[in-house]
Amino acid sequence: MDERYSRQTLFPYIGKVGQEKIRSKHVLMIGAGALGSGNAEILTRAGIGKLTIIDRDYVEASNLQRQQLYTEQDALDKLPKAAAAKQRLQAINSDVTIHAVIADATPQLVEELIQDVDLMIDATDNFETRMMMNDLSQKHKVPWIYGGCVGSFGMSMTIIPGKTPCLNCLLKTVPIQGMTCDTGGIIAPTVQMVISHQSAEALKMLVEDWEAIRTSFVSFDLWRNQYTSMKVSKAKDKGCLSCGETRTYPYLDSENMTKSTVLCGRDTVQIRPPRQQKLQLGELSRQLQSLGYQVKGNPYLLSVEMGEQRLVVFNDGRALIHGTKDLNQAKTIYQRLLG
Repeated sequence: MDERYSRQTLFPYIGKVGQEKIRSKHVLMIGAGALGSGNAEILTRAGIGKLTIIDRDYVEASNLQRQQLYTEQDALDKLPKAAAAKQRLQAINSDVTIHAVIADATPQLVEELIQDVDLMIDATDNFETRMMMNDLSQKHKVPWIYGGCVGSFGMSMTIIPGKTPCLNCLLKTVPIQGMTCDTGGIIAPTVQMVISHQSAEALKMLVEDWEAIRTSFVSFDLWRNQYTSMKVSKAKDKGCLSCGETRTYPYLDSENMTKSTVLCGRDTVQIRPPRQQKLQLGELSRQLQSLGYQVKGNPYLLSVEMGEQRLVVFNDGRALIHGTKDLNQAKTIYQRLLG
């Protein structure tokens, strides 16, 4: 295996010195789905020293179209994604230390794990977790790489505390409704394009080539042949509560997080978003019906049949997931359909 990294060290911006730096670094990957599995494989093949992967979900058949680490047997066995990813990654490169965490990525858990981390990579599927990552990044001065994709549209941005605007500077508030892979679909080339942007930025940071870091917000639509790179330096906000002069890290506050509760005496979980929203129930109903869900509704709520579970979502964003007492399963269902 002496030649394992020979082609990578021939690349002048990495070389043998850069390879040693990669080997000494620790990356935290939040999410082991499409973006997570792809980024994890690239970093493992590149010789990262340690990779920690957090994911609460398990492998399903619908994942296999784009989540490259997993097999049909993983889906049949319903293996947790973090465990299945570790198994495959260790077979690819046994020199890399893989730490698999099968859990929800709460602020408390991530703050425990971030202490010796050099870089975080966003491979999650919801903005609440991303905003939590953003606050922890600023608090602990750990850079992170944002990435997202749906349909043929993808985007990415590298966020370096003290140098670039943070995600809160750009978004200000967490969107509660939007397209997801479960409502808008996804094609694998979109995933691979975002992975390429994220993993390239990761390698730049791991070898400490800070001059090469992309400081723009990149977005693209592969189907429509569109590509945009937008400068965002002027978006940095001195009043930002995440990275500004008076920081409160609002997305680490439990009051600003989605609440989930098992209802007493019922096989039901209630999900309550951080703040009330005015959902467009008619549009949501049309989206879900176009995907084959049985949807009934009135001006106040929608009822969505999902096999063994039933989702009832109210126009203020609150939802009841009937047919389960598993908080993680209920939260996954909620975020899959509502973003």
